[in-house]
Amino acid sequence: MADQQARLSWRDGSIPVSDQFDDPYFSIHDGLAETEHVFLDGNDLATRFASAAEAGTDFHIAELGFGTGLNLLAAWRAWETAQEGCAAPSVLHFTSFEAFPMATDEMARALEAFPEVAPWAERFLADWGGTGLCDLGTLCVTVITGDARVSLPDWTGAADAWFLDGFSPAKNPELWQEDLLAAVAGHTRAGGTAATYTAAGFVRRGLEAAGFEVTRTSGFGRKRHMTKALLR
Repeated sequence: MADQQARLSWRDGSIPVSDQFDDPYFSIHDGLAETEHVFLDGNDLATRFASAAEAGTDFHIAELGFGTGLNLLAAWRAWETAQEGCAAPSVLHFTSFEAFPMATDEMARALEAFPEVAPWAERFLADWGGTGLCDLGTLCVTVITGDARVSLPDWTGAADAWFLDGFSPAKNPELWQEDLLAAVAGHTRAGGTAATYTAAGFVRRGLEAAGFEVTRTSGFGRKRHMTKALLR
């Protein structure tokens, strides 16, 4: 699959919908609350960020599906909150794999819906420029464009936590295949975690086959269940 930019439509003028996958980028009810419930709480990041701040250690999040950057901003806000009072703040490393990157102006438009993260959005977008790399002191971002089935196995990094945020498995099955989930496990540190909004059986079985301990838990909004995973 060749690299190409995201094609969007806008629902109610503020919710971006992927024309490639006919799926919205975030919940129509409250995308930020969904991110916090699924990805931050699903990976127990408040506790883990506090531990990292106390120990003075960095933390690495990896993600399938960068989208609008909302997940990044929610995590960065939580990270900086945990770092308050630290004499020498540690760094949150954030690596995302995205096949169809969104134009910066469209990211900015989408993020206007979330004034709670506006200070972080402004800092990020001012330095971003769509280059794939961004160093903001407490945050170091790398977005790897292209098919994750190709790029992830070649990645040399390892994550403490994964945000599995591809479009719906029914509409984007390539990003939920067993071999890709095995690559996620292969790039996860021992004791690392993953979380996703979907509780689809084949996704949970793929994570289990990759070596994760999988838990189905309460989902966000109208989604009854979501999935958390732990790599021993």
